[in-house]
Amino acid sequence: MHFQKGKPDLCLFVLVMMLMILGLAVLYSSSAYNGQVRFDDPAYYFKKQLFAAALGLFAMVGIASLDYHALARFALPAYLLSLLLSGAVLLFGDAYNGSRRWLSLGPLSFQPAEYAKPAVILFLAAMVCRLRKAKSGVLMAAVLGMALPIVGLVGTNNLSTAVIILGIAAVMIFISNPRYLPFLWILLLGSGFLGIFLGLEQYRLERLAIWRHPELYEKGYQTMQGLYAIGSGGLFGVGFGESMQKLGFVPEAQNDMIFAVICEEFGLAGALLVMFLFLLLLWRFMVVATQAPDLFGALIAAGILGHIAIQVILNIAVVTNTIPNTGITLPFISYGGTSILFLLSEMGLALSVSRWRR
Repeated sequence: MHFQKGKPDLCLFVLVMMLMILGLAVLYSSSAYNGQVRFDDPAYYFKKQLFAAALGLFAMVGIASLDYHALARFALPAYLLSLLLSGAVLLFGDAYNGSRRWLSLGPLSFQPAEYAKPAVILFLAAMVCRLRKAKSGVLMAAVLGMALPIVGLVGTNNLSTAVIILGIAAVMIFISNPRYLPFLWILLLGSGFLGIFLGLEQYRLERLAIWRHPELYEKGYQTMQGLYAIGSGGLFGVGFGESMQKLGFVPEAQNDMIFAVICEEFGLAGALLVMFLFLLLLWRFMVVATQAPDLFGALIAAGILGHIAIQVILNIAVVTNTIPNTGITLPFISYGGTSILFLLSEMGLALSVSRWRR
C-alpha cells in the first residue's frame, strides 16, 4: 500500500472554522444579557471565548504542522499529567454552581477534565499499538484498565465527562478489535460503573426523578425553560438575537443549554443545520481514519470522532430532556475557554493525521 504526505484535509478545516464562527455568533447572542447584567458588558463572554479560540487556532495550526508519529513519545507523560491535574482538582479545585471542576493558576482558571480527553486519546492510541499483537481479551482488559484511573478521578465530580472518556475508550477498543460479543462485557462493566457512581451521591438519584417529571421539582426549572425555548422557535425561529428565554429565564443560557437558544432563534431548520454540520465533521473524521497510514493515526482520528459524537449526542439529549440533566457542553458552540482551546488542539491532531493518506 502506497501512502503520501500532503496537505491537511481542507474540508475538515473548513468545517471546524464554520462551527467555530457559528459558535461565536450564537454565543454572543445567548450571553449578551447575562454579560450586561453581571459585568456591565454585553460582549464579556464573547471576548473571553474569542481570546481562547484565538489561542486554540494557534495550537491547532502548530499541531497540524507536526508529524503525529512524533507525538507518541509524549503520550504517557500527557496521560500522567492528566491524572495529576484531575487529582489536584479534588484537593485544591474551585467550586462553581456546586461542582468542583476548576483549577486556578493566578488569574487563569481551567478545567483539567477538558485536557484529559485529548490526553486519553493520544495515550490509548499509543498503548493499543504497543499491545496490538496481544490476544483480544488481554487487549480489551488492558485498555479499559488504563482508562479507568482517569475515569474514576474525573467521575468523582464530573460524571458526564467520565462517561465521555469511557465512551472514547470503547470506540478505540472496537476500532482496534472489531468484534461485537466482547462489547457485551464492556456494556455490563460500564452499566455497573454508572450504577455505582449514581448510588454514591443522592443528588444523582434525584436527577433521575427530575428527568421523569421536571415540572414537579424546583431543580427542573432549567429543563422546563429550555423546552419552552425549543417550542417557541417553531420551524424557522424568532430571529437571530430575538430569543426571550435567554433573558434570564434559561439559567446560564450560554453554557450547556445553548442548543435551546439555537432552536428558539433559528427554529427546527437551524437546529437541523447545526446537526448536519456536526455529521459532516464526523464524516471527515471517518475519512481521515480510513485513509490513515497506520493504526496509530486511525485510532487518533477514531478517538476524536468518538469524543465529538458522544458529546454532541449527550448535549442535545440533555437539552431535549431525552436523558437526565447533566453538565455537558456543545462542542465549539457552548461557552468555555478550556473547552474550545483543547477542542481545537484535537482538531490539530486530526489535521496532522490527515496529511498522510492513501
